[in-house]
Amino acid sequence: MLTYPAEFERDERAGYRPYRVAVSRLETLSPSFVKVTLSGADLRFFAPHGLDQRIKLLFPVGGRLPEIGVDDERARLEGSWYARWRDLPDEQRAPFRTYTVGAIRPADREIDVEFVSHGDGGPAARWLLGAAVGDELIVVGPDARSINSEGGIDWHPGTANELLLVGDATAVPAIRSIVESLPADARARVFLEVPYRADITPITSAADVTVTWLARDEASDGLEVAVRAWAAAEPTVLAAAVATQEQELDDVDIDVDILWDAPEDQPGEFYAWMAGESAVIKNLRRHLVSELGIDRRRVAFMGYWRLGKAEGS
Repeated sequence: MLTYPAEFERDERAGYRPYRVAVSRLETLSPSFVKVTLSGADLRFFAPHGLDQRIKLLFPVGGRLPEIGVDDERARLEGSWYARWRDLPDEQRAPFRTYTVGAIRPADREIDVEFVSHGDGGPAARWLLGAAVGDELIVVGPDARSINSEGGIDWHPGTANELLLVGDATAVPAIRSIVESLPADARARVFLEVPYRADITPITSAADVTVTWLARDEASDGLEVAVRAWAAAEPTVLAAAVATQEQELDDVDIDVDILWDAPEDQPGEFYAWMAGESAVIKNLRRHLVSELGIDRRRVAFMGYWRLGKAEGS
């Protein structure tokens, strides 16, 4: 249960708002991960939900940040940042990317965001290559003063205490945040795929957690093979989660549409959360729901990215 400072009177303002921030620290965690600490006076209002809550980062174009109302109180209250971004001329429409916020320190006016470093393959990667302390960005994230600040959270396990979490490098920050928040009576099986063995980092939790790291530089068979093997070995865990009635699974065209299905809290002992490259997640979704018959209301599937496709720009 979140505790908000007494000075915050929560109201119906927009759940998300833009924050003007600057890089205050850069830390290389491994060959593929860099932690960027962002600071800004208004981050004292940043809602400390954690879990897998999504944020947007907007990068400069031509050395300038886009005019989306970051300093306009009315725009922040209305949540009109996206409409303003969309209406900008093409040459001023800064690219944005979605991330999971890491540590949140409102009292220090700081948040941490983990980047996957992979050369100069996109605007975020190119920005990271040249990033330095003092560089400015815009973060679009939750406002603790809003009654709607819980948006962007797809972790909805309900009453489940048997958990399956699966993700590639892009999902590592979200899964780490979720696992570290689990209660002691939960049991979680976690599969994480990363580029290199050197990217493996400790994940701590009060829960009973087993983490399997799959490193591509060791010729790992990948997430699909690992999850299928786990499912075959855990018939008792999955049996209680089988749907009791017929269910249809939409055949999402991942080249056109976003694969995203995050049901709200449901009763039951089992819950799965999977995120990563859309083709891989689609295959895992089909295996659990269509082939094994798991109740689709107990699984969350997020196609975080699609090979060869960019987000939002």
